[in-house]
Amino acid sequence: MTSLLFIDGRTSAVVRNVGTLALLLLIFPFTLAVVAISWVWSFLSSPFRQKPTSTSEVKRILLTGGKMTKALQLARSFHLAGHEVFLVETHKYWLSGHRFSRAVKGFYTIPAPEKDSDGYCQGLLDIVKREHIDVFIPVSSPVASYYDSLAKSVLSPICEVIHFDPEITQMLDNKYTFCEQARVLGLSAPKVFLISDPEDIINFDFKADGSRYILKSIAYNSVTRLDLRKFPFEGMEDYVKQLPISKDNPWVMQEFIKGQEYCTHSTVRNGKIRLHCCSKSSPFQVNYEEVSNPRIYEWIKYFVRDLNLTGQISFDFIEADNGRVYPVECNPRVHSAITMFHDHEGVANAYLYDSQDENEAAISPLPDSKPTYWLYHELWRLTEIRSLKDLQAWINKIVKGTDAIFDPNDPLPFLMVHHWQIPLLLLNNLRKQKGWIRIDFNIGKLVEIGGD
Repeated sequence: MTSLLFIDGRTSAVVRNVGTLALLLLIFPFTLAVVAISWVWSFLSSPFRQKPTSTSEVKRILLTGGKMTKALQLARSFHLAGHEVFLVETHKYWLSGHRFSRAVKGFYTIPAPEKDSDGYCQGLLDIVKREHIDVFIPVSSPVASYYDSLAKSVLSPICEVIHFDPEITQMLDNKYTFCEQARVLGLSAPKVFLISDPEDIINFDFKADGSRYILKSIAYNSVTRLDLRKFPFEGMEDYVKQLPISKDNPWVMQEFIKGQEYCTHSTVRNGKIRLHCCSKSSPFQVNYEEVSNPRIYEWIKYFVRDLNLTGQISFDFIEADNGRVYPVECNPRVHSAITMFHDHEGVANAYLYDSQDENEAAISPLPDSKPTYWLYHELWRLTEIRSLKDLQAWINKIVKGTDAIFDPNDPLPFLMVHHWQIPLLLLNNLRKQKGWIRIDFNIGKLVEIGGD
């Protein structure tokens, strides 16, 4: 019986990989035509286009996370300001379509940090020395945030590093210690309990407590992070017993707060917010439109000020019905919402230079800036449309927004991500007869059980 299930699983994986490759091949001629026209137009109009903004000092910038759209966005922002950008990825993602961007001067691959932390740090150090890097800005994956903090001690004597120290990264990335730290600072935070054994949940007195909860893995898990069922529920005991909860792999049980969810990104230097954006949360976090929420901004302002933080920090917030805001998660890394700065010329200065004016406000996306989406995600969502109203909403989103990868003056990444990077990953899974949960065009990877 087990062998039959294994054969069925392999067959399903093959069919899914082949089917997806066929769909991408079907779309390829249209994408190629758009990119080719854009490339020709960009080439012909380049003599008349505004040159990169001159700066008093051209810096050489090293960005990690080269497969992700947020790294491409930062590369373009620094290039727009006249700086030189080098991208880094792990060996698995040598196929990154972003390496073909005109904003990228050089592309390197290094070992995956979770597999070879010393090799990862040494690889970064070698690039910094070879390319005479002035500033290292990690565009971290969830797994890499801590290792980028370890690399900071190695790289800091040679170049500036815009990232947190290891102990700060660990505190922020841990859903339990982060909420506890917020309470220490006198800021609002949901109730949270550390869970190191399924019995901790089974024996919890939910009736006396009176709140509902969501269970989250402290260690990043690309699959279980999407499971937001609310505790308690019927069958809860059997469910928690099959989860990998232990003293070595603790989880948290966090109070569920009803309200509007928001996601944010802030770039901070010496405890001051230099760049900030905020968006209502969306399915799979691949639609971003700037909204102003002063309560959230004030919460973040006090948090980063009291800890005197320098780095990139992202939050998920819930605004309760009474207007109070609660942070439900903190990620010590850049958020994909930074794509909302696609047409803002001030990003580089916000990252690289301290403000001398204490009253200077952080930059935000421009008031008339278009919301961002990923077109191939949206094409996938056409299958979910069930009514004319759904179709009208979908068309309205496409017309009013802009693709986060496509830039008419830098069109090649749009072609290469969708018809090189993702197909090669699919072909590799096809070769291994391996399945996947979903394709994340934003992150540039296949979301897999036990994946990165």
